[in-house]
Amino acid sequence: MELNKRSSKVSHFALQSKNVIVNDNGNSEMVAACVEIKDQLIHAIHPYGSKLSCQVIDYAEHVIMPGLVDSHVHINEPGRTEWEGFNTATQAAAAGGITALVDMPLNCIPVTTTKAAFAEKLAAVDDKLWVDCGFWGGVIPQNIADLDDLLNAGVLGVKSFLIDSGIAEFPNVAAQDIRAAMPILAKHDVPYLIHAELDCGGFNNAVINEKYNSFLASRPKKWENDAIALMVEMARESKAKGDDCKVHIVHLSSDEALATIADAKREGLRFSAETCPHYLTLAAEHIPDGKTLFKCCPPIREESNREHLWQAVKDGRIDFIVSDHSPCTPELKHIDTGDIEKAWGGISALQFGLPLIWTQAKERGFSLVDLARLMSSETAKFAGLNTIKGQISVGFHADFLVFDANKSYTITNDMIKHRHHITPYAGRRVTGQILHTYVRGHHVYQQDEFLDSPVGRPLLKGQF
Repeated sequence: MELNKRSSKVSHFALQSKNVIVNDNGNSEMVAACVEIKDQLIHAIHPYGSKLSCQVIDYAEHVIMPGLVDSHVHINEPGRTEWEGFNTATQAAAAGGITALVDMPLNCIPVTTTKAAFAEKLAAVDDKLWVDCGFWGGVIPQNIADLDDLLNAGVLGVKSFLIDSGIAEFPNVAAQDIRAAMPILAKHDVPYLIHAELDCGGFNNAVINEKYNSFLASRPKKWENDAIALMVEMARESKAKGDDCKVHIVHLSSDEALATIADAKREGLRFSAETCPHYLTLAAEHIPDGKTLFKCCPPIREESNREHLWQAVKDGRIDFIVSDHSPCTPELKHIDTGDIEKAWGGISALQFGLPLIWTQAKERGFSLVDLARLMSSETAKFAGLNTIKGQISVGFHADFLVFDANKSYTITNDMIKHRHHITPYAGRRVTGQILHTYVRGHHVYQQDEFLDSPVGRPLLKGQF
């Protein structure tokens, strides 16, 4: 039995399956269960087949998972909606089983580095959110004095680049800027997200042609390794001063930095790292020359590097997996010319994260319970959303995805829900299909169809 469009906003109903990933006192497991939803929240969790006074929708063998939380998405609105926008990005999220995401402070115009710029961002989301959306702010050399106001306005944390971001309005920080920002961030107890590459020389002289390996050589592992070592030193210094700022490495690519991250964790520093589907599912050896859709920064590295990242995901050196959805116009990707040097760096694949990861994870001994942790509960915790998002528990938002874990298909461009129908994954065979998505009890996506109208809302720190 399915909810139809008219009934997609029913306030009291239940979902059940023989395979539901529930969380009980911090421990997740897959059980047969019936989840009762009332007024947008999980009201109760009953045994499968329970007789309730409300409508019960039975998904049989399909897996009911907590909605995914993607804490690394570039939406680019306001200001660069020709790249992407809230409507299309959140539709793609819903189609991918993502029920909450966190928007990055660039590549929008203005960049989210002041309270006023953040107000413009919030004004742009009206009636466009198909899923709930939080926001990161940014730290640049010019805005240290603005950080308190920006954080008090509701951003969930802030991000900096240690290297040229490619966006003039979002320049990279240096050590003195980091030192100035850390006490403020520690006071607010929010994470400091770092794009960890340091130009160790040679970047401006690198010769990049249509061969992917030329681009790979231009951004060596050393850039990441040195940047992460710097941030460990900064975190250590912060802790010694009594600030103890949370430091987070975004889109980790270099396997050589894993030991440094592990040492930081063992030392007791508040240090974490993420990686992305493209680093876990793609390898440099298999990228054809001139295929600009595969360009991202840091770059996709070798097969052996990929396997080391998987091992780090398994043993906890890498904390979770996020998309780093970073779209642009097809023209900026220089698809026709194959000019990797001129192409904008970024992977567009927001809605395909779960099937891409599941296809390979299941072959490495991961379960869907593991993926719920890596793509939902841990990301929610990181973003400070773990009291409302990331798990199927009583009192939490009624956020779910219904997953056919055995469905195999080939990704095609016409499946794409983000603005520009291009992705490096077109033609790739995957296993696992999102059948339904519920956001706070609203049935927003059903087998390639969006239901009703956008129901998502902003998630502001201190205002959940």
